[in-house]
Amino acid sequence: MIVASLIFIVTLIFVIWQPKNLQIGTTAVIGAIVALVLGVVSFDDVLVVSSIVWDATLAFIGIIILSMVLDEIGFFEWCALKMAKISNGSGIKMFVYSILLGAFVSALFANDGAALILTPILLAKMRILKLNPKTIVAFLLAGGFISDSASLPFVFSNLTNIVTANYFSIGFVEYFFNMIIPFIVSVIVSTIFLYVLLKKDIPTIVDITLLKEPRTAIKNEKMFYFSWVFLGFLLSVYFIGDAFDLPISIFALGGAIIFLIIATLQKAVEPKHIIKEAPWQVVWFSIGLYIVVYGLKNAGLTDYLTIILKDLALRGDTIAIIGTGFISAFLSAIMNNMPTVMIMDIALKDIPNEALAYANIIGCNLGPKMTPFGSLATLLWLHVLVKKGVKIGFWEYSKFGLIITPPVLFVVLFALVVGQ
Repeated sequence: MIVASLIFIVTLIFVIWQPKNLQIGTTAVIGAIVALVLGVVSFDDVLVVSSIVWDATLAFIGIIILSMVLDEIGFFEWCALKMAKISNGSGIKMFVYSILLGAFVSALFANDGAALILTPILLAKMRILKLNPKTIVAFLLAGGFISDSASLPFVFSNLTNIVTANYFSIGFVEYFFNMIIPFIVSVIVSTIFLYVLLKKDIPTIVDITLLKEPRTAIKNEKMFYFSWVFLGFLLSVYFIGDAFDLPISIFALGGAIIFLIIATLQKAVEPKHIIKEAPWQVVWFSIGLYIVVYGLKNAGLTDYLTIILKDLALRGDTIAIIGTGFISAFLSAIMNNMPTVMIMDIALKDIPNEALAYANIIGCNLGPKMTPFGSLATLLWLHVLVKKGVKIGFWEYSKFGLIITPPVLFVVLFALVVGQ
């Protein structure tokens, strides 16, 4: 356990620290190689991990490529400008609408898509509006929180969703109907708590005349209108594909490639740029870190968790679901939600209560907001902000996250209990 724990801790420190611009994927792969060399994991374990994460990883690549193409044609900028304009200059409405926009993007394009694509666009618009630094940080904190708390409704909305759905053979339709209520509750409760916590920094009036008209953001009108039809079609295909038990990545990556080809033929994007700029490091990060974490499983960590979870399962659904969710949440906050979801999935495997798998997802999606290193989306979000000249400190972020996350998490988990 000591060697496996040390490898994991050192790997995670370097993932967070990123000394000399060391990429997160490179660090995770190095950690995996060290675990393999020291015998913490075997080559067979590597194959097992690959079989667990391949679908999630390929789906993530597809979602990000699709998001990048949409960004190139002005889709997200149009959404941001439209959101600002319909607020009619009300700071409160703009705050609420920005949260709802973040929820929409997170649900359809995953939490990482919201962090990578939407954050810089919203930041640019807020600077044009000449909002003061505290107001900008308030909007950013709200956007960062909703990107994870709203990543619940679809299997593809978060990598943790895909991994868990695949591990427990949960279909796309089944997953959707079990998580739609927690998703709606999460968005509503998140919005209320975010407003209460940040209202002192939300302006009463915003001069929206400083912003350009939404239609000016559209770089290819034909592709822009086609994109709405394509997204509707793609979403329907996910539901149809579930009837044939097809992997989610077939539609996520396949749809992205088709959309990229169409956009290229319409001369709306440069495919080489899209492929080059895609976050390939996330692929190595996912596989590498999961291999490192599998070493903790081999060392017996999942056995300890299984004992605790089995005890919770004997105490009724309410305690079991809320307890499982909070265990996942706190583990995610401490050791990142990517490894947590795998460890918890393995620990839950022999417990005959599928609701706990959903509780694990909710805990792994919301819990990471308690610390800056709790999720890949937050790490990417903070990295984007630093590049744009905005620095949110460790304690500032953690204080915010520790205040808002537990109550929102409790309400969402309770919604899952009610929905069972």
